[in-house]
Amino acid sequence: MVVIKPKISTYVSLSLILLVLIAGLVLLLRDFSYKGTFPLWFYLVACTIVTLVLLMLLVKMMAGWRFITAGKDHILIRLPLRGMTKTYPVSEILLWEEETVLANKREFKQVTVAFQDHQSISVSNHEHEAYTELVNYLKKKAPKQMVKNKKA
Repeated sequence: MVVIKPKISTYVSLSLILLVLIAGLVLLLRDFSYKGTFPLWFYLVACTIVTLVLLMLLVKMMAGWRFITAGKDHILIRLPLRGMTKTYPVSEILLWEEETVLANKREFKQVTVAFQDHQSISVSNHEHEAYTELVNYLKKKAPKQMVKNKKA
């Protein structure tokens, strides 16, 4: 059985960034209420941008918090924040594709699996544990559904 879960180190670093953004927002609002050293438009723009980045990062973290188990010819997807659990037999895999991008001399990989009920999951090697085991499982159990990458 292959158990794919989020890497704790990724969530720790994202949480630290969230804390820095929250601290920056609090300091901006405190400066506005006590000193007002900048014009009003600066506070409006800065607080809006910091809040939007904060919310986008929080949504990304919440959406990525999922656990995937592959084994016994089934793929089980658990989304704890939604309270949802879905089991797919390997025969319901419509297609799957592995993408590889080389950036900053590092290789980023992501596998996307699409199911017959129009749902899909994406797993990356930098955000999830047991990435290579999932790819090997898919190559073994669903080789015909693999999308071949065309090279230009």
